[in-house]
Amino acid sequence: MYLPYNLICYIIIANIKHYVNMILVNNYDCKNKMFVLKSHREGDFIMTENIGLVAGKLRRWETYLDDFKLPTWNEIPDIGLFMDQVITLLTQYLDYLPPELKEDSCITPAAINNYVRMKIMPEPKKKRYYRLHIAYLLMICTMKQTLSIAVLRKMIPVGVSAEEFEPIYSAYSHRHRETAQYFIRQVHDAADSILHNEDAPPQDIKDLIFSMTIISGFSQLLAEKLILLEPPEQTEEQCAQET
Repeated sequence: MYLPYNLICYIIIANIKHYVNMILVNNYDCKNKMFVLKSHREGDFIMTENIGLVAGKLRRWETYLDDFKLPTWNEIPDIGLFMDQVITLLTQYLDYLPPELKEDSCITPAAINNYVRMKIMPEPKKKRYYRLHIAYLLMICTMKQTLSIAVLRKMIPVGVSAEEFEPIYSAYSHRHRETAQYFIRQVHDAADSILHNEDAPPQDIKDLIFSMTIISGFSQLLAEKLILLEPPEQTEEQCAQET
């Protein structure tokens, strides 16, 4: 099953909205009903009820995401990188991901080894990762928060050459860019009161979190329903019976 052009839109939206929720939720202290700014480096908290700070963060993230794009096929190095170099490169490519997501589940040696073991990407060549491997990892990491490993195995073709995979990755990276632009417009509309009214109540930010969560859930649900429309793969015995 190859990646349907429209389906990946819902997958990407669900993933990006998940990241927005992490950004906003990490800044909300439920006990004191305040939004906080957290320094991931120092671990300190600054309590604030200033909605302007949250609006500023949304604007900065919107500006960054507006400029963000996955590397093109030819921009990905094809020189044979070791694991630590791959981790550094992926962290740079996907620096819009929240730090705790990169560190805990997605871009780690254990995760990459698991992708290889689960056969959703090709094995490295003598412990070196080339353009083909990195392209696989970029697609996996940008869909992993929405799709399970089992579904990813069906969505991303394996056992293909670099020449065959290039148009698949290129179409995906283009769609990622288009969907990010669409998402920015959605967030801008949903956060209108926060972005244009410094006196807006903190409840508006909580409502934005709810909206992003709900839309993310609907996007994931629709993606899963579309995937389930694909007929199950036939066994050799079933194929023989039909012939």
